[in-house]
Amino acid sequence: MKRLYVGNLPSEATEESVTSLFSQYGTVRSIQLVSDIFSGKCRGFGFVGMEGHEARAAIAALDGNLYCGKPLKVKFEDVGAVRGGRR
Repeated sequence: MKRLYVGNLPSEATEESVTSLFSQYGTVRSIQLVSDIFSGKCRGFGFVGMEGHEARAAIAALDGNLYCGKPLKVKFEDVGAVRGGRR
């Protein structure tokens, strides 16, 4: 299973709406939207888990395309990126 980073989501995005968007390209195995702790609204990004060939199809179709008036950023999760702290 591959994990995709999905950025530039609108604050109105829900797990259901993002799942239906990505399910056009394959089975969504997992989804995690990052939400604001106070309002509960989407903070603009999340992660979607799909099989490899389905994930590549979703990236090819959705990256840069408009979703609720905003261009989506869809790519494989960068597991090598470390923010803050020491290694």
